[in-house]
Amino acid sequence: MLQSYLQDTWTTPTATPASAAEVHDAVTGDLVCHVSSEGLDLDAAFTHARSVGGPALRALTFHQRADLLDALAAAVRARREELYALSARAGATLNDARYDVDGGIRVLRDYATRARAELPDAPVLIEGPAERLARGDDFLGVHLCAPSPGLMLQVNAFNFPVWAPLEKLAQALLAAMPSVVKPATPTAYLTAHLVRIAVEAGVLPPGALQMVVGSVRPALDLLREQDVLSFTGSATTAATLRTHPNVVTRSVRFNAEADSVNAIVLAPDVDPGSPLFEAFVREVVTEMTVKAGQKCTAIRRVLVPREHEPAALDAISTELAGVTIGNPTAEGVRMGAVVSLAQRDDIRQAVRRIAESGRFVHGDPDKVRVVDADAERGAFLDTLLISADPDAAAPHEVEPFGPAATVLAYRDTAHATDLVARGRGSLAASVVGDDLAWTTAFVREAAPWHGRLHLLDSTNLAQTTGHGSPLPALRHGGPGRAGGGSEMAGIRGVVDLMQRTALQASPRLLDSLSGDRPSAPGASG
Repeated sequence: MLQSYLQDTWTTPTATPASAAEVHDAVTGDLVCHVSSEGLDLDAAFTHARSVGGPALRALTFHQRADLLDALAAAVRARREELYALSARAGATLNDARYDVDGGIRVLRDYATRARAELPDAPVLIEGPAERLARGDDFLGVHLCAPSPGLMLQVNAFNFPVWAPLEKLAQALLAAMPSVVKPATPTAYLTAHLVRIAVEAGVLPPGALQMVVGSVRPALDLLREQDVLSFTGSATTAATLRTHPNVVTRSVRFNAEADSVNAIVLAPDVDPGSPLFEAFVREVVTEMTVKAGQKCTAIRRVLVPREHEPAALDAISTELAGVTIGNPTAEGVRMGAVVSLAQRDDIRQAVRRIAESGRFVHGDPDKVRVVDADAERGAFLDTLLISADPDAAAPHEVEPFGPAATVLAYRDTAHATDLVARGRGSLAASVVGDDLAWTTAFVREAAPWHGRLHLLDSTNLAQTTGHGSPLPALRHGGPGRAGGGSEMAGIRGVVDLMQRTALQASPRLLDSLSGDRPSAPGASG
């Protein structure tokens, strides 16, 4: 039975194996663990976070909290091989595991560096410049960003069991907010091992980090006005959490990063066979195969000019044909299994709905050749490329959360922007082309529907970080279906977790609060 970490103690639920959820190895089908939250005292855990973890973090300056992030990053890095090995049980290749584990370590370090460079060595932040509120200089107005005396409840998705909790934790710790992490059941054992590494390293104050595995539905009634509910997962679950009576009544701050049907758009000026066209093909194939397509930012819709559709289908199919699928620890395997047999069934259902308006160009949802594994016991899928009617509803509404993408041929620029908008809000989109006028016009129409736009041309071809890579300095989130939330975004994301209060006071009092004299009225900084 997988243990939770509550009130600085590893705790076993009271459930029996018969009443707990089973978690199976994605590759072999073997039982990994049972998961349940039955019998866990979540009320006491929340009280512990608010009364022990919060005060300990608020007593530190931003720079001291940054030291915690560096110490945690070092602890995880020292034992990352253990996390790599466990990741294989979730179907992840070594490259996939590094994307998750090393990505989380990098986010911790990035935030530590940013905190020291952009935040004061003080427990609170006074935003300047000060505003003169009277004729003299003795009555000023500023905004104070102070830590909230609450907690962050992290409800995470299964696809990034290391990166996701660390990314949220980086901001929460800097904002002096203790975290209670709720991992998704299929990969909860990975997050549990991450927490064990942190606990055994002893780098965080008591109460700063807790973890509950299993259902946390009863915990939603325990959230208060100063708490944050940070969710990553499906749009359907996000809607349920957002409208929970206690979340609404107490105005609990809610942040959602939900699924979306992200797109890549090939501009009309890009000729088949050109370096830019080849880069476009690589982006599509990479997003279909990294973590077996189980990424919230993965490309689901591939928009190409109608005249280039045959070339695009041929080039993408050719690249996919060279992808070896199987046991992620076997030599030469590029793509492993999806996380579970249930997830495989969901993907099969989704791609069949999309294919009703088109056809499978590459791959068969019911057949796949695998290396060093049983294709039926493991949750394996072929790479699935679909060509569909661009004006059909399903390609813009159904997200197959796996190694699948749909090619949609657009008639003209107006048609392309309309198709992108039919996704009703996405986390990310890519535009590939050198025609500045075309890309500029497209961006103006597409930007309101996206949290991030990745614009690829011949000048940045060699330096791109890729379509599907959220970066700590930039906002990660999206409007509409994508949840309307925001994560990371550099120090902006830290301040978003704090309470911004307008202060009207004398300069001497502001000096006392911040340790730094506020900027003179009209000055920058």
